[in-house]
Amino acid sequence: MAATRKPAATRTAASAAAKAEAHREAPGPTEIRSHLVRSELLKAGVWLGLALLIGVCIVLIQPILLIFAAIVMASMLDGGTRLLGRILPIGRGWRLLIVCLSLLAFLGWTIMFAGSQIADQAATLQTVVMAQIERIAAWASNHGMGNFQLDTKTITDNIAGTVGRVTAAVGTVLGGLTSLVMIIVLGIFIAIEPRLYERGVAWMLPMKSRENFYITTARMGFTLRRLMAGRLLGMLVEGIGTWLACLAVGIPMAALMGLLTGLLAFIPNIGAIVSGVLLVLVGFSAGMDTGLWAIAIYFVVQTVDGYLIVPMVAKKTVDLAPALVLGAQILFGALLGLMGLFLADPIVAMIKVALEREAERNAGAAKTKTAAGP
Repeated sequence: MAATRKPAATRTAASAAAKAEAHREAPGPTEIRSHLVRSELLKAGVWLGLALLIGVCIVLIQPILLIFAAIVMASMLDGGTRLLGRILPIGRGWRLLIVCLSLLAFLGWTIMFAGSQIADQAATLQTVVMAQIERIAAWASNHGMGNFQLDTKTITDNIAGTVGRVTAAVGTVLGGLTSLVMIIVLGIFIAIEPRLYERGVAWMLPMKSRENFYITTARMGFTLRRLMAGRLLGMLVEGIGTWLACLAVGIPMAALMGLLTGLLAFIPNIGAIVSGVLLVLVGFSAGMDTGLWAIAIYFVVQTVDGYLIVPMVAKKTVDLAPALVLGAQILFGALLGLMGLFLADPIVAMIKVALEREAERNAGAAKTKTAAGP
C-alpha cells in the first residue's frame, strides 16, 4: 500500500510544481514584490490622488481664493516696501511698517473726512440709478421693444446670478468685511518674510525641481508686483481724475463717482464698463448737458488709462490680450463668484508666466539634445 501511495504523492507534487512554474510569469495581485504590480499600483495611486486633489480644490475653493488674494495683497505691500527702499536706507521691516501704517492712515482719513459725504451720496445713488433705468425701460416700452418690469431686487438677483454663487462668504457685508480682514492680515504675514514660505514649498518638491521652482516664483513675483503697481496707479488716476472732472462740470455725487470709478478700475474691462454706465446715468439725471459731459469725462479718463498707463506697465510685465482677460473674467466670475472676477487677471498672468517658463525649459532641453547629436 505504501508503494502505491508514493507515486500518487509524487504525481501531486509534480503537478503543483508544474502549475507554479506555469504562473511564475504572471504574478497575482498580492505579489507586491513584482515590479509590474508595484508599477500598476503606483499608476492607480497617482490617478486616485489627482482625483482627490481636484475634489479637495472644489470643496475648498473659497479659502484657496482667499489665500491667493492674500498673496496678491502681499505682492502690493512687498512692491511698496521695495520702492521705499530706493529712497530710505533702512531695514525691510521698518519699510514694511511704514507702508502698512500709511495704508491704515489713508483708510482712516477716508472714513473720517469723506465717509459721511460718501455715505450720503451712496444713499441717493440707488434712487437716481433706478429712476434712470425706469426711464430707459419706459422709453423702450413706448417704442415697442417690450414691457420691462424692473426693481432693485430683480436687478440685484440677476447680477448675483451672473457672477456665480460659490463664494457665498462675500455675499453679505459682514462676510465681505471678514474676508477683507483675513486677506489683509494674511497678506501682511506673507509680506513680512516671503522667502520663508517660498523655501517651505520648495522643500516639499524633488531636489531636481527646486531650481526651476525658484526661477518661476521669482518671475511670478516680479510680474505680480508690476501688475499690481500698474493697477493701483490706474485706480488712482481714474478715481482722482473722475472726481475732479465731475466737480468741475457739476455732475452730482462727484466724490462717490470718483471712489467707485477708482475701485472698479481694479477689474479690467468689466470695471470700466460698470463705472461708465453709472457715471452716464448720474450725469443725465442732472440734465442733457451734464450727461454729455459725463460721457466725455468717461472717454477721456479711459483713454488716459488705456493708452498711457496700461501700455507703460505692460512693457515690463506680462502683456495680456484684452479678449483673454475678459474671457477669464466671465469664466471665473461664473464659476467662482465675485472673488474669481476680481482675481481673474492675476490668475491668468501667473498661468502665463508658468507656461512661458515651461516653454523656455523645453526649448533649452531641445537645444541641448540637438547639440549632443545622435
